[in-house]
Amino acid sequence: MERHHPRGVMRSRVTAAKVGAITVESHESTLCKLAIADDAYFEALLVRDSANLEASNLDPKSHALVRLGALVAVDAASPSYMAVISLARRCGASDDEIVGCLIAVLPALGVARVVSAAPRLGLALGFDVLAALEAI
Repeated sequence: MERHHPRGVMRSRVTAAKVGAITVESHESTLCKLAIADDAYFEALLVRDSANLEASNLDPKSHALVRLGALVAVDAASPSYMAVISLARRCGASDDEIVGCLIAVLPALGVARVVSAAPRLGLALGFDVLAALEAI
């Protein structure tokens, strides 16, 4: 099936791919499902981490690091970081890469959010940032 691209170029529709119980046809279809809060689509993405990972089109390590960035964005408490850090480590992320997430989100979230997250992330990694600073 053909459709017109906004610039007048003809493009073929992306062939549908089955992802668990959900069908992802293209990034446009996915955006539409997310924008209308398609209950069945959200349920399928939330019921199993493996379905969420597969539908994201990210590799496992990137997926875990994006989740970590989301925790920083919402100013999560230290215990919230534990499961995501454990997952990131299992997927091959180093502690330097995990901390690098704070650097990556800095331009989008600002200094205050990163300053707030640094000690919390440190505790989740087994490092007490505040105690280390007091010792200086």
